[in-house]
Amino acid sequence: MLKIYALIIVIAILGGVGYGAKYYYDTTQATIATLRENNAQLEVAVNTANESLEVMQANVAKMADLNSKLQSDLAKAEAYGDELRGKLSRMNLVVEALKDAAVLEGKMNGATAKLWRGFMDDTGNPNDYPLPDWLQRDTTGAGDQGGDESGESPDSSSSETETTPAG
Repeated sequence: MLKIYALIIVIAILGGVGYGAKYYYDTTQATIATLRENNAQLEVAVNTANESLEVMQANVAKMADLNSKLQSDLAKAEAYGDELRGKLSRMNLVVEALKDAAVLEGKMNGATAKLWRGFMDDTGNPNDYPLPDWLQRDTTGAGDQGGDESGESPDSSSSETETTPAG
C-alpha cells in the first residue's frame, strides 16, 4: 500500500509540475502577444513622430524664408518712410496750400488713392475694386473730389472751396 501512496504522490507531483509548465507557457505566450501589439503600436507612433518632425522642419525652413522676406520688405518700407519724412521736411505745405489749394488737394488725393490701391493689392483684393467716394477723381475740376474731411459732401470739388486771404 505504501507503493500505491508513493505512486499517487509522484503522479500528483508530476501533474502539478506539468500544469505549472502549461500555465507558465500560456502566460508567456499571452505576454509575448501583448508585447508584439505594443511594439507595432510603438513603431506606428515612431513613424508618425518622424513624419511630424520632417513636416515641422520644412515649416521652420519655410518660416525662416518668409521671415527674411518680411525683414527685407520692412527695410524697404522703413527706407520709403524715411524718404517720405525727408520730402515732408523739405516741403512747406502751408505755403503750397496758400498758393494753389486745388493742386495740393489733387496731389494729396492722388497719393492717397495710390496708397489705397496698394493696400487693396496687398490684402488680396482685386485691383478693379472701386475706390471710396472721397478718393474718386473729379473730371470737371482741377483737383480730386472728396476734400471735405467731415465726409458730409463727397461730391464737392476743390474748385468750389472758398479761401480767405491771410492778413
